[in-house]
Amino acid sequence: MGADLESLSEATSGAIGALISTTILYPLDTCKTKYQAEVRAHHQQKYRNISDVLREAISTRQVLSLYQGLGTKNLQSFISQFVYFYGYSFFKRLYLEKSGNKTIGTKANLIIAAAAGACTVLVTQPLDTASSRMQTSEFGKSQGLWKTLSEGTWGEAFDGLGISLLLTSNPSIQYTVFDQLKQRLLKQKLSQKTGTESSPEALSAFSAFMLGAVSKCVATCLTYPAIRCKVMIQAAESGEDGAEQKSQKTVSGALYAIGKREGLLGFFKGLHAQILKTVLSSALLLMIKEKITKTTWVLMIALKKYLFVTRTRLKKST
Repeated sequence: MGADLESLSEATSGAIGALISTTILYPLDTCKTKYQAEVRAHHQQKYRNISDVLREAISTRQVLSLYQGLGTKNLQSFISQFVYFYGYSFFKRLYLEKSGNKTIGTKANLIIAAAAGACTVLVTQPLDTASSRMQTSEFGKSQGLWKTLSEGTWGEAFDGLGISLLLTSNPSIQYTVFDQLKQRLLKQKLSQKTGTESSPEALSAFSAFMLGAVSKCVATCLTYPAIRCKVMIQAAESGEDGAEQKSQKTVSGALYAIGKREGLLGFFKGLHAQILKTVLSSALLLMIKEKITKTTWVLMIALKKYLFVTRTRLKKST
């Protein structure tokens, strides 16, 4: 029961952290995604940098369109982070119990994180595809979740599934780096803890923010070419070059288009924006998660005791 409570606590706090960080940084995410989705020769580019996307929204009086797809993105973020953190925490504790080890090694951590990530992708891929299409639609012309998904086939809702599964290595790397650094920082405190249901130790807000930023930066740099391809595959089709975009709906087509039109550096187009957004998002997520995990844990322990007392009284009354 203690293991289940900690897994549920980790999942809930992670999902809440994702919801808050996604909402705060969503305009930046929209600008980044539209910038990444454009694949043209340098002299034909509509957006020469991420700030051009923001200027377009302001000049066309569509600033609120920077939030198009926010509801879908929040739903996807909440579900994905809940599933990921629950699976990661549950599998991690299960491994420690079965192996008899007190700590988890880097190799085992990567495998567990990748497994949790794969489960998350399978559950949330349609929402991920829909949110990407909404963000890359022309400002003011984004449609709702159901209409966005119903325009294509059910198979198209899973566009980019293969590369999304490949990108499970991103959170695997991120949370492995974060977890290993966290274990080192809290090693002394953890060794002094006693009791089977004691509240887990939490990092300070500043430490969690910094570790989250460092771990996500490492993961993003290593996986960015795949991230760019995924955005292209899931992007909404524009009227002026929709036919060409259809040929980019595969990994090989996306790779060929980037290499042909933008060259080798094109695979890293928008890297600085991706790092800025994802580092801030992940750092905020992990900071919020660390600060509310203890509260969530206490609430769940209180709920467990309340249910136990209630069941005991019911048995006595019967």
